[in-house]
Amino acid sequence: MKKLFIALFLLLTQALFVCCDEEKKSSFHPEKVSVLIYSEYMDPQMITDFQMKTGYKLQLDLYEAQDEMIGKLKTSGTDKYDVIIASDVMIQQMIQLGLIQQIDTGKVPNRSNIADQFKNLSYDPTNSYSIPYLWGTTGILYRDRSLDPMNFSYKSLLNTKRNKGNFSLLEESRSMMSMALQASGFDANSSNPDELNQAVDFILKAKKNPRFLGFDGSVSGKNKVLSRVDWAAIVFNGEAMTAIDEDSTLQFAIPVEGSFMWVDAMLLSSKPPNKEGAYAFMNYILDARVGAQLAKFLNFATPNKASLEVIDDEYKNNRVINPSKEEIERMVFLRDLGDASQLFDEAWDRVK
Repeated sequence: MKKLFIALFLLLTQALFVCCDEEKKSSFHPEKVSVLIYSEYMDPQMITDFQMKTGYKLQLDLYEAQDEMIGKLKTSGTDKYDVIIASDVMIQQMIQLGLIQQIDTGKVPNRSNIADQFKNLSYDPTNSYSIPYLWGTTGILYRDRSLDPMNFSYKSLLNTKRNKGNFSLLEESRSMMSMALQASGFDANSSNPDELNQAVDFILKAKKNPRFLGFDGSVSGKNKVLSRVDWAAIVFNGEAMTAIDEDSTLQFAIPVEGSFMWVDAMLLSSKPPNKEGAYAFMNYILDARVGAQLAKFLNFATPNKASLEVIDDEYKNNRVINPSKEEIERMVFLRDLGDASQLFDEAWDRVK
């Protein structure tokens, strides 16, 4: 009986030490990595794969548009998120607002896989704050095989004699104002008040069009075109390609008046609850095969040179995903405008 008691005591003691050890581990190694990210912007299989390879659970908090993302961070605080996926044009603003911090690049060894053309760009000239996730374009998804996507214009979208149904504009203030500037014949990065006024007039005229259905995020716009609620919508090229894969009668155009390219980047929250987990996520995304899987699943272009070595030619030669030289010449990168950004905010207030 005494031996049995001693054996039970030892088992209970061992269990107690194991329990305490696990509690210590969890306190120093948080179980999850929280990422604020556009909706439908990751292969679901990668969530499980990330956990198997790193031990961290991946929690995604979703948003539809850049303005919504900034609002979430201001309202909820940055201590809810480890990594933030945001478009290049937002990065300088996020630095100034104290929403992100510099990255310890030594903790992300797969940074060596980033292609040179995605380094030292104007939104992060020292590569201190951002790691590229994917890159792409913004254009018009529409249902009409008779309209050549290489000669499609904003007028095609708004002309009731040429369009064949309802349309939606993009629910992102800077993107939509810049597209309206280009549609009016101006530079997408113009901060000239007179030119911005004309861009506002362009959008207000579009709103008065009887076929205008409103402003949508890229995913919502894509879904409306697929379901035939919309004839056309302004969307990102990855969403457009996903829709075209499902319905081959759809087309995607970079308007002749111009559009823009963008890079979505991984940023480190200013108060990450799991900084080591954030670095693990960034390094995971930059793996050659993971980067290829991400790009192919989402139909966006990859900034990962190692991924391009393992990805197929069909993907590389797809003009919706990888625009032609002629289309690239029509496009620009949006720049951070500093204090002039207020002019865009005021213009958007008038639009809405």
